[in-house]
Amino acid sequence: MSQFLWGSNKRYNDFSGHFRKKFNERVQKISIDAGFTCPNRDGSRSTGGCSYCNNLTFSPAYCNLEKSVSDQLTEGIEFFSAKYNSMQYLAYFQAYSNTYAPLENLKTLYEEALAHQDVIGLVIATRPDCVTPEILDYLQRLAQKHYIMIEFGIESHLNASLDRMNRGHRFEESVWALQETAKRHIHNCAHLILGLPGETEDDWLNQARVISKLPVENLKLHQLQIHKNTRMHGEYQQNPSEFKMFTVDEYLDLCVRYLELLNPKIIVERFVSEAPDDLLVAPRWGLKNFEFTAKLEKLLNDRNTWQGRLFVPKQ
Repeated sequence: MSQFLWGSNKRYNDFSGHFRKKFNERVQKISIDAGFTCPNRDGSRSTGGCSYCNNLTFSPAYCNLEKSVSDQLTEGIEFFSAKYNSMQYLAYFQAYSNTYAPLENLKTLYEEALAHQDVIGLVIATRPDCVTPEILDYLQRLAQKHYIMIEFGIESHLNASLDRMNRGHRFEESVWALQETAKRHIHNCAHLILGLPGETEDDWLNQARVISKLPVENLKLHQLQIHKNTRMHGEYQQNPSEFKMFTVDEYLDLCVRYLELLNPKIIVERFVSEAPDDLLVAPRWGLKNFEFTAKLEKLLNDRNTWQGRLFVPKQ
């Protein structure tokens, strides 16, 4: 089989393959909790946070606010270096909105991470309404010497869904943030959820078309999950029929059709999210990320299709 646009025999533009080519060895993100909050928690935009959010679902044990950025990095690196001989590391500012602070505070945290001898760059998870031209200009300067990626929680292209989730921002702000980041040659990643209540299959497939027209470099998808101790959990208990809880096969089919419409230049980092078993309500698939990806690759092969097969470039 001939190589696809992204230069491999995989049927989608996969993130791990892209990183291996870029860095010539394994690169691992080390998650950091630096004590940030969000504007929809502290009252700046709203209170209560996003309806689906329980930060405990993605905070590793070594993330601890009593530990400095340097200590969290050292502990995380010790964990992964015991498993792999050769590796480079990215400091992953993950919990909550990691640009939501005065610029001087951000500089202190980011530069502490970059001063670690084993760290080659930063991945900064944030919201599109939490970056300013001044912050982006600073990150542009860092990006001249280090790998810098901003991971934007976009979640949906529909403002009605953003309102329902209590996101506190509009999709237009996401478009602005992606454009301004790309303009400064800072790597970006768009995070989106498939299966949100009130949305339809047509909405999810049209999302692929919408995202494909934007300067998105990397993409993180995941299925809607219901986590304990969230507002969405209460909504699900009251009206479960309003929520589409995909079976594995249903979600595999959706991902294949989504990929067919997606710009082949976009690098796909993941399709599913895992949560600790004691926090996950639904759907309970019992699959690891790599197991789902293997099933997806088989389905792409069985259907003889690939990312971008139905993509229509903008005129």
